[in-house]
Amino acid sequence: MAWFKRTQKGIQTPTEQKKDVPKGLWYKSPTGKIVDAEQLESNFYVSPEDGYHVRIGSNEYFKILFDDNKFKELDKGMTAKDPLNFEDTKKYTDRLKAAQEKTGLKDAVRCAVGKSKGKDLVIACMDFKFVGGSMGSVVGEKIARAADHALKNRIPFMIISKSGGARMQEAALSLMQLAKTSVKLAQLADAKIPYISLATDPTTGGTTASFAMLGDINISEPGALIGFAGPRVVKDTTGKDLPKDFQTSEFLKEKGFLDFITKRSELKDKVNLYLDLIQNQPVRA
Repeated sequence: MAWFKRTQKGIQTPTEQKKDVPKGLWYKSPTGKIVDAEQLESNFYVSPEDGYHVRIGSNEYFKILFDDNKFKELDKGMTAKDPLNFEDTKKYTDRLKAAQEKTGLKDAVRCAVGKSKGKDLVIACMDFKFVGGSMGSVVGEKIARAADHALKNRIPFMIISKSGGARMQEAALSLMQLAKTSVKLAQLADAKIPYISLATDPTTGGTTASFAMLGDINISEPGALIGFAGPRVVKDTTGKDLPKDFQTSEFLKEKGFLDFITKRSELKDKVNLYLDLIQNQPVRA
């Protein structure tokens, strides 16, 4: 016997009256845990069921790190050009335009300055949703200019990496950004201005080979993928089976590449505690 029986046949509901579950109401973590979207947001986009750190972008990180989400964005309107007239399955210019329309971003990094626990901090935060967070000329230039701002005003600098590596459509021009950003970070070091590198999921390719591993302190979120080449490429190249949890933040910390791993809910406190200690200043509550 059916649990429910329709007493009237031929009932039809117009499409506009159908009740669908709104998109984004629930989130399913990789371990299969189901989380309410509002609960996820209130928990710093970390699944309370299993501690999984969901990928987030610059909007969310700025909200976490800047006091009252107040900041001044640097070089906001900078966009990429196409000096190589690159075309694969589509023109590079078309790919950029599509990414800008889809994400509302100009490129794969946003830089800003604001107060964090009452003191100035410059943050360059990458967005993976813009062409896989790839590093092109704009990313390198904006990070370099943000470093200049930190140098000029003697403000601590932080980069939040989330990238698939250098942007192939810009070829050698994208690879030049590794050297440019590294030089700027060296200038900060010479001036004794702290630089914090936060590697998030994923941090790979040219970002790992440059600014992501050059921090005065290198930190990460739990479970983040961090490496130069992917696990499959490494295995094919070496011909050896890889260790368990290879290229996770926990594995890198064990091998000495990271100083510590921090939960996103503790990120603001941990970053500012380090800055107070390294600058020999009173520890902020």
